Amino acid sequence: MTEEKPFRCPWAGNDPLYIQYHDEEWGVPVHDDLKLFEFLILEGAQAGLSWITILRKRENYRQALDGFDYERIAEYGPDKIEELMSNPGIIRNRRKIESIVNNARVYLDVRSEYGSFAEFSWRYVGGKTRKNSWKELSEVPAYTKEAEDMSRDMKKLGFKFVGPTIIYSHMQAVGMVNDHMVDCFRYDQV
Repeated sequence: MTEEKPFRCPWAGNDPLYIQYHDEEWGVPVHDDLKLFEFLILEGAQAGLSWITILRKRENYRQALDGFDYERIAEYGPDKIEELMSNPGIIRNRRKIESIVNNARVYLDVRSEYGSFAEFSWRYVGGKTRKNSWKELSEVPAYTKEAEDMSRDMKKLGFKFVGPTIIYSHMQAVGMVNDHMVDCFRYDQV
């Protein structure tokens, strides 16, 4: 007798890392500033690449970036940027690496002004997860008005690599929106 596999969102595919990410993290509401920063950095690193590429490099990023400690990253100077540029375990794109340091500095400013990045970001969805009702992957938008608004405001604050598509991916990852398919076993769980 074979055990029936639960239905997952089609994008999870068959890669065990993708499946684990889908089943355990994607869409789970995150209010912790350290975790929110990690996702923001990883989403920015993904620009132009596949998410599985970033997932496979996630531990390397964690090690290279002091556990995504934005206070420490905000203090990185040119020597550390050059060190990161020579690290084969992460995406070695100078603009992306420089944006990590920039974004850590802006992140600290946002925390000073709003109390936390969670307070700043979750207000774009009224403080609670927006639950969508997608039946087909093709129905999921690349971005929404809320993502456009958050992206625009983040750019005004000085963040980099925060276009509306990146921000919508961030919103999906950290559970600001529930974009699991309605027949996915995680839909009602998150």
